[in-house]
Amino acid sequence: MPQTEELIEPVDIDTTTEGFTLILYNDSVHGFEEVTEQVMRATGYGFEKAESITTEAHTKGRAVVIIGSLELCMKAQHVLEEISLRTSIEVNA
Repeated sequence: MPQTEELIEPVDIDTTTEGFTLILYNDSVHGFEEVTEQVMRATGYGFEKAESITTEAHTKGRAVVIIGSLELCMKAQHVLEEISLRTSIEVNA
């Protein structure tokens, strides 16, 4: 059976726009308070907003942490991953 290769042209992505979303995934290793504190450190959010994100990640499996530039998302991602929280950055369509 012959294999076919699909050629995909590279897509230019403007990394300076607000077109990125940082996602936090549920974590069964860290305590709720520890995750909330790390979200606060990563984002500068107050306790209530950080706790809301932590609760959503816990109950729904994932939560939006930040929507912004790639640089902003990566800075926050780095802080979250300091304690090995699982994250991803998605490109907004």
